[in-house]
Amino acid sequence: MKAVTWQGKRDVRVDTVPDPTIQEPTDAVIRITSSGLCGSDLHLYEVLTPFMTPGDILGHEPMGIVEEVGAAVPDLKVGDRVVVPFQIACGNCWMCLNSLPTQCETTQVTGEGMGAALFGYTRLYGAVPGAQAEYLRVPQAQFGPIKVPEGPPDDRFVYLSDVLPTAWQAVEYADVPEGGSVAVLGLGPIGDMACRVAQVRGAGQVLGVDLVGDRLRRARARGVETYDLRSFDSEKELVAAIRDATDGRGPDAVIDAVGTEAHGSAAARMVQNASALLPRKLSGPLAERFSVDRLAALHTAIELVRRGGTLSLVGVYGGMADPLPMLTMFDKQLQIRMGQANVRRWTDRILPYLTDDDPLGVDDFATHRVPLSEAPHAYDMFQHKQDGAVKVLMTP
Repeated sequence: MKAVTWQGKRDVRVDTVPDPTIQEPTDAVIRITSSGLCGSDLHLYEVLTPFMTPGDILGHEPMGIVEEVGAAVPDLKVGDRVVVPFQIACGNCWMCLNSLPTQCETTQVTGEGMGAALFGYTRLYGAVPGAQAEYLRVPQAQFGPIKVPEGPPDDRFVYLSDVLPTAWQAVEYADVPEGGSVAVLGLGPIGDMACRVAQVRGAGQVLGVDLVGDRLRRARARGVETYDLRSFDSEKELVAAIRDATDGRGPDAVIDAVGTEAHGSAAARMVQNASALLPRKLSGPLAERFSVDRLAALHTAIELVRRGGTLSLVGVYGGMADPLPMLTMFDKQLQIRMGQANVRRWTDRILPYLTDDDPLGVDDFATHRVPLSEAPHAYDMFQHKQDGAVKVLMTP
């Protein structure tokens, strides 16, 4: 089959690789009909290269048709249309039964000290072959795949794999009061969808911050109060402007949808780039112990949120030596929640919004649809925020 493989920093290719097969009774194999390109994939493309191996198959946002089912998968049959969550979880362990499939005790990558295995996402998360491919082996298929109806196009459901539950959890963790205010830093796919989820869940004021004109216009068109970073000379000016718009206190909650690759912090960027250039035997251990993030967005969130407010961190961070302003965080009495989205915890609550009325705008959420063969161009375009790229879907 054809699949998108990682070969090095900013180097992805479409290669011919072996077709996946059933390996365990709890496996299924699906024929992929759509697969998303995620901002998290760009971390592999740029920053997390010490944890990658040439030939790794990328991608974690698939949907498709069941082609084969293992003997211990009672609720799936060949021909079912399914969305596959980005994490791999059993559904039966203590963590899964307590709505934490990201910490599944059956698939935890204990050798790396990490949580549940993920599709297409570094050796830290199991180096499981990913979903930007023609076919996908799905472990723990007795729990993971979400059956969806025939009829509507893939766009209606494919975001259940990651974008929708990640944005939903970001808003849930933000704990926005009914009619309250929330600021979203970063209006890429997750930040954009978090704004939409906050609106339908009753936030009275949704503010979005970015520096890409296309993303700001897209959010503004859906009623978000937008702030262009390029219009401010400093973080203090941005914070002051948003405080002025929120009764002088700042928003009740701030969602950081940027993560490790925030603009700013030239020193942290230099460390990230230097680590990526080292031989893999050196760069992996170095990154595990001493990696740092560019924390511009997180520092802004800490400064921006009102006292007693909540920070919800949904942008991926990977640093192990990040300095944080603990005095400010303690003094402001902030609540902070974070983590990978527990997909199956939220999907039943999201599905009622995926109707023909389309309150979340999923039917036209994608800005680009490309064949799998154009994946290298799609990665480059998305990385450089060219041609209005916010969300890219690939079709094998």
